[in-house]
Amino acid sequence: MAKESIKARQVKREKLVARYAAKRAALKAAGDLDGLQKLPRNSSPVRLKNRCKLTGRPKGYMRDFGLCRNQFREMALMGKIPGVTKASW
Repeated sequence: MAKESIKARQVKREKLVARYAAKRAALKAAGDLDGLQKLPRNSSPVRLKNRCKLTGRPKGYMRDFGLCRNQFREMALMGKIPGVTKASW
């Protein structure tokens, strides 16, 4: 489980990226590098990290489900993820 401060920081970055997305795209199209430099650092989408939506774990992230491998396995075994079954052959 990630610390609450790390999860809060990630949410803050996601909000900043969403707020400045249009402005960033316009500045890039215009080629205004000085304008891009003046935007907040955390408004860059490069600074986002894929994290589990439940625990905030950064490693073992499964993009299709937005979960880490541990939570994915638990939820799949409990039947909480539609269409996912345990393989057996």
